[in-house]
Amino acid sequence: MAELSIKKQRNSIQQDAGTRIFNVIAVTIVSFFAIVCLLPFVLVLSGSFSDESQVAINGYKLFPQEFSLQAYKVVFSNLGDTIGNAYLVTIYVTLVGTVIGLLLTSMSGYVLSRTDFKHRDKAAFFIYFTTLFSGGLIPSYLVNTTFLHLNHSLWAVILPGLLGPFNIFLFRNYIKGIPHSLVESARIDGAGDFRVYWQIIIPLCKPVSATVGLFLALGYWNNWFGYSLYLISDKDKWGLQYLLYRMLARMTDAVKDSQIVMDALPSETMKLATAMLVTGPVLLFYPFAQRYFVSGLTIGGVKG
Repeated sequence: MAELSIKKQRNSIQQDAGTRIFNVIAVTIVSFFAIVCLLPFVLVLSGSFSDESQVAINGYKLFPQEFSLQAYKVVFSNLGDTIGNAYLVTIYVTLVGTVIGLLLTSMSGYVLSRTDFKHRDKAAFFIYFTTLFSGGLIPSYLVNTTFLHLNHSLWAVILPGLLGPFNIFLFRNYIKGIPHSLVESARIDGAGDFRVYWQIIIPLCKPVSATVGLFLALGYWNNWFGYSLYLISDKDKWGLQYLLYRMLARMTDAVKDSQIVMDALPSETMKLATAMLVTGPVLLFYPFAQRYFVSGLTIGGVKG
């Protein structure tokens, strides 16, 4: 009876007029922005399966016009090896950068959260200061090429994205929420600093690890600017996004070595098909990380 009365009270609260109005307004606004965000993707998807002539005449539509797979056939037949190599490069950069970045970011956040670290506030200010004044493009390029000798190396794309102030503070704030009694219990049992970090802290940081990992992975996956600075003459080291950028800028250069007749080249739908092949893996991965992404971002962002 008591449970039944509690359920009735909850239902009465949910059926409150103010709550219903708020829910309707919130759902309407969120649905509107969701449609606005989804619409460009639907147009790209529809255009990639449309006939080239229909797209040139009628423009982009929500549904394919004269359904055709010609764009995907041209992409796979003429750029299959190039796209495959770019996929391998991007996957390698994303995996290596995300794993190393997560390791360094979690270590930095753990150290800054330690109350026995005497200079943690000074170190935190030093990290925060970089968000106000960055080194700039030219100094960064000179450091990477002249001092670190990273020109023509994939590490020129990986190293600059490993650590970010926002990610470090997100980790630090999340670790602050973990009960300190767990750390003290581990120390009483004889655990050292690294064992506490690796076996106590890290297993409890799955939400924030998923959030920061998603940030890092998306950053590396969508990066194209680093390739244009350090790897512009190394075609076998181009990532997917830079390959897509080159195709959008110079479609004829992308297929100049193939046997295709240039007048028969479905240039517009081919760009859309390539964009779908580039963004597809991210769209498949994001739903699995979304649950951890939301919880990690909210929990780590509200604690000071």
